Amino acid sequence: MSILRASCAVLVLLLGVLILHDSDAAAAAAYQGATAPIPAKSPAPSKAPIPAPGPPIDCDAACGRRCSETKRPRLCKRACGSCCHTCNCVPPGTYGNYEYCPCYFNLKTHNDTERKCP
Repeated sequence: MSILRASCAVLVLLLGVLILHDSDAAAAAAYQGATAPIPAKSPAPSKAPIPAPGPPIDCDAACGRRCSETKRPRLCKRACGSCCHTCNCVPPGTYGNYEYCPCYFNLKTHNDTERKCP
């Protein structure tokens, strides 16, 4: 008999919690309807650029051309190689021309303050 009473008490408590929860949800919905709609946030920009499709290129040769006139060729080739392997492209010339490889242009350093690729 006491088990039946305990079961009934638990059932009554659960029903009470459900009723309170539903009334809180209805009140929240009514409150949201009374206020001005909040504009949706734009999605956060992705951290990793999408690599260019196509067959892999010879990053060593492409970065050798890109870094041929720099004062620090080893540093330039290391950064360029990392970018080339990620994006599968290297802009033509020794400077600029980033419009040919937007992925290469958009890669940033770990703290997102500087462009990573030379």
